[in-house]
Amino acid sequence: MSAAVGITNLYRTSIGKKVIMAVTGLLWVGFVVFHMYGNLKIFSGAPYFNAYAEGLRELGTPLFGHLHLLTVARAGLVVTLLAHIWAAVTLSLQARNARPKNYSVKRVVQASWASQYIRWGGVAIFFFIIYHLAHFTWGVPFLHSQFDRHDPYANVVFGFSAPYNVAIYLVAVTALGFHLYHGVWSMLQTLGLNSQEYSPAIRLVAVALGFLIPVGFASVPIAILAGFVTL
Repeated sequence: MSAAVGITNLYRTSIGKKVIMAVTGLLWVGFVVFHMYGNLKIFSGAPYFNAYAEGLRELGTPLFGHLHLLTVARAGLVVTLLAHIWAAVTLSLQARNARPKNYSVKRVVQASWASQYIRWGGVAIFFFIIYHLAHFTWGVPFLHSQFDRHDPYANVVFGFSAPYNVAIYLVAVTALGFHLYHGVWSMLQTLGLNSQEYSPAIRLVAVALGFLIPVGFASVPIAILAGFVTL
């Protein structure tokens, strides 16, 4: 009985919260890799990109109906995002409360730029997700005057024809790169790959994901703004 209670209360502990952050972070890393891969299909042209977008809506057919699995996936992403944010905020507050109050100079020891600002980067990414959904999924009129739910390719081209949208997107994927670099490093250590033997491989994976994913995302708006991808 006590063991069961201990397991159910694990989420209250620092270790439990770090595990929640690691697992939800891993799921989101998988999502951004898949999302970036899907975005790059735009270089294959409108028919291919639109077929890919429609295929997402038809996942699981005929066993599942139109949008069913996509809706489940979206709900899962929302739950994991909220869990990730909750764990990050509570861990941050816990660390702040445990910090001594009687020092005059704050020292940062062995902390990279990415680790110091990962929280603010996470906040920026969260608000960008809302903006991104409003822009390309919900088609909010003041963000996208020519939105057509049946033509995702045209939506992307129209959306990134505006330089300010490209600028916002590039800032966001830069923040994502720093978040991925430090987050993947911490995530893999939390999941048990924390020995010196694995350290070089962990750093390589963190650097690769923190660089390649933002570059992959950024290539689409840059190509559209430069005129390489057009209607």
